Amino acid sequence: MKKNSILTVAAFAAALTLTPELIAGDCAASKSASASTCTAGKDIVAVASSAQNFKTLVAAVRAAGLVETLQGKGPFTVFAPTDEAFAKLPAGTVEDLLKPENKEKLVAILKYHVLPGKFLAADVKTMEAKTAEGQSVKLKVSDEGVTVDNARVVKTDLLAENGVIHVIDSVILPNS
Repeated sequence: MKKNSILTVAAFAAALTLTPELIAGDCAASKSASASTCTAGKDIVAVASSAQNFKTLVAAVRAAGLVETLQGKGPFTVFAPTDEAFAKLPAGTVEDLLKPENKEKLVAILKYHVLPGKFLAADVKTMEAKTAEGQSVKLKVSDEGVTVDNARVVKTDLLAENGVIHVIDSVILPNS
């Protein structure tokens, strides 16, 4: 169970950092670079750490102790919320979750954003998928796009060496 938690957080961190226009360094210098080119040789955690719009996610992964898991072999599919997505939560929620006494809850939330395996956008269909946390998320594909529970997928197929990230506009929460 500890291993699954670590893998989930790692995948989650990677997902948040793979959007090419959000990645610092080489990707920022080249507007034409693809996500897979920009992330070649980088695990999910490395990609997330180099991004500018996933600071909250990276901090959460560190606080949850999931860095090593998400640096693991995988593969992982991460539905990664941006800093703006975390900002939509009620005031004080993120700060509260980052406290050591709330680590178990934070781990559960982060693992809920991770699917074991690598699922590209072409593989996604309307269905339920079991997360690394153990509960299932509801994926819905429509003419308006793809949603995961109540979150809209805003970027897809951001590749890391150990999985794929799909960027979402809201944090999704498991049932208590």
